[in-house]
Amino acid sequence: MHKQHNSLPQDYAERVYAGVLGKVIGVYLGRPFEGWTYERIQQQLGDINYYVHDRLNVPLLVTDDDISGTFTFIRSLADNASAKAFSAQQVAETWLNYLIENRTILWWGGLGNSTEHTAYLRLKKGITAPASGSRELNGQVVSEQIGAQIFIDGWAMVAPGDAQRAATLAEHAARVSHDGEAVYGAVVMAVLEAMAFVESDTNVLLDTALSYVPGNSVIRQLVDDVRSWHAKEPDWRATRELLAANYGYDKFGGNCHMVPNHGLIIHSLLHGEDDFSQTMKIINTCGWDTDCNSGNIGCLMGIKNGIAGIDAGLNKGLDWRGPVADRIYIPTADPTWGISDCARQATDIINMGRTLADKKPWQPKNGAPFHFEFAGSVQGFTVSSGEGVVANVVGHSAAGTRSLRLAADTAARFGTPVFTPSKDIAKYFEKGGYALMASPQVYPGQTLNARLAGRGEVALYVANYGENDAVTLHEGEWVDLAEPGAEAGVDLVFNVPAEAYPIFEIGVQTRAEGEVYLDSMSWQGEPNFVIAQPAHKGTMWRRAWVNGVDSFWSFGDPIRLMQNDGRGLLIQGTRDWRNYQVSADVTPHLVEQAGIAVRVQGMRRYYGLLLGRDRRLRLVKVLNSETTLAECALHVEFGTTYTLTLSVSGDQLSASVDGKVMLEASDADLSCGALALLVEEGRTATQSVVVTPA
Repeated sequence: MHKQHNSLPQDYAERVYAGVLGKVIGVYLGRPFEGWTYERIQQQLGDINYYVHDRLNVPLLVTDDDISGTFTFIRSLADNASAKAFSAQQVAETWLNYLIENRTILWWGGLGNSTEHTAYLRLKKGITAPASGSRELNGQVVSEQIGAQIFIDGWAMVAPGDAQRAATLAEHAARVSHDGEAVYGAVVMAVLEAMAFVESDTNVLLDTALSYVPGNSVIRQLVDDVRSWHAKEPDWRATRELLAANYGYDKFGGNCHMVPNHGLIIHSLLHGEDDFSQTMKIINTCGWDTDCNSGNIGCLMGIKNGIAGIDAGLNKGLDWRGPVADRIYIPTADPTWGISDCARQATDIINMGRTLADKKPWQPKNGAPFHFEFAGSVQGFTVSSGEGVVANVVGHSAAGTRSLRLAADTAARFGTPVFTPSKDIAKYFEKGGYALMASPQVYPGQTLNARLAGRGEVALYVANYGENDAVTLHEGEWVDLAEPGAEAGVDLVFNVPAEAYPIFEIGVQTRAEGEVYLDSMSWQGEPNFVIAQPAHKGTMWRRAWVNGVDSFWSFGDPIRLMQNDGRGLLIQGTRDWRNYQVSADVTPHLVEQAGIAVRVQGMRRYYGLLLGRDRRLRLVKVLNSETTLAECALHVEFGTTYTLTLSVSGDQLSASVDGKVMLEASDADLSCGALALLVEEGRTATQSVVVTPA
């Protein structure tokens, strides 16, 4: 009998961060040549010793299902408060809430083609998990593809040293979309990663992981064979040939089967001999599903050997972390994490793990999103203008142990992205593949806060897309850190002005030569701004919306929405928003329902105010299913414009039409979230949206 426990390793936080970092590095390294064979890689690239994106003329930072799925599906734990009665269906609800069909993880799919899209379509039709991913419904070939494995890392990182919990969580998560050998491979990967927090011996890790899968499974035979080949043959290329000959793609059906790729993970784990760089070289040079395999083994190696294991590459001239700078794109129906970083994702996972272990949340520097408490972490900060150096250092912190050193010989800006970093990047991701959907994280009306120490004149700033999407800067008050009393650090506050929209970067600027230490940075308060089509030809204001409708046009109307089936949402904002009011003009054209929403946390978590074709006005709560909180009669006419206002403060909701309060309700299930425009089966138009504190 395997026993669950609630203890956490002393270095749990650091190991999680290293796991997240290893995952992201692995995906970015393997993505440019995903699907290539070993032979093609050798012919065109040679051994993969480092990033090759520049040789293939593609960006290093990409949107990818390996990253999005991993850090999205794990949010089922936070959304459901407890894992004690955890089920596959709870993970399935996370799929339905956070995924946007044909745009996020599911862009390339189709029924019977993509395992994930097949499962999603089953769920949409009301088939619950685990039936949604079952072999009986979807067939063996579809159900045994690689997805169950590539999304599994989060479930391991919330269960450090607890093989049973990791296996159980991983199996529930995997069975939403997969079955058979795919589930077994996912369980093995999850147990390897969970036990790597407390065990360094690779053979012990493998023995433990295999005890959770059937002895007659293909996965068990595969791992046994790879271990046997490794024991007899030290040359990784020779054992790769054996693996390809006995478990290659030609032996299994589908687009990307679990078994061959799982074999490469075990192969690289053994032959890499605890060397992160060597392991990355082997797994990526071997080919097949390189970004998936590299991401999984990168996470495992990060957990197993910590940050020091990744940084050991510096001894070979391999700076794995520098080009990444912690940056991650996670496009989902919740814009909160669209533009993120490894430290923020790690902090979320750490606190999920702490919750499962009955521990209080970890809130470094009073919960500041930018806290720099992980060694080497820069959280997306780079030199945006001028010349300078950014480095994570020990000390210069009032509430922690580390800070970010910002040094320059002349005037410079040091910033981190909080929205799509450039128009060119936005356009690149429109060409195909996974869309980059994100909203700004910081808005007019909010307050930007930072603590700084050091020497030099400094000011906070925000950068937004202005006329024709040109960069516009807004700066706060300049402070001289050399003034008396500033030696211990200064708290800077900047009230974000109304015209600063949409903001894509926040940071610190220096006026001249100086050495500044950024202790933390955060933002507070409710937004206060207007969303409307600008007079100029800029497009980034449209990109600030996360598009969960069939069609979003700015033709004829600034915001024209069409939905052919079901309900669609056009979403903007973050979970920082709590008590606020949204007003919007809504003109329904041939719709079943249309309206606005607050505290939006995805496609199936929000409070909504809906004008109905049936001449009813409804105030609803959507929390996987829909509950009507209040309703009344309202004569709705197509083509007529209505001003809808929905205010939320604490657990109180108030809804108005054309300035008259029509509905009120009390509900405490959703405490925060973004805004949205809603359309159900038809077309609506909106000229502007006004957001104010409640």
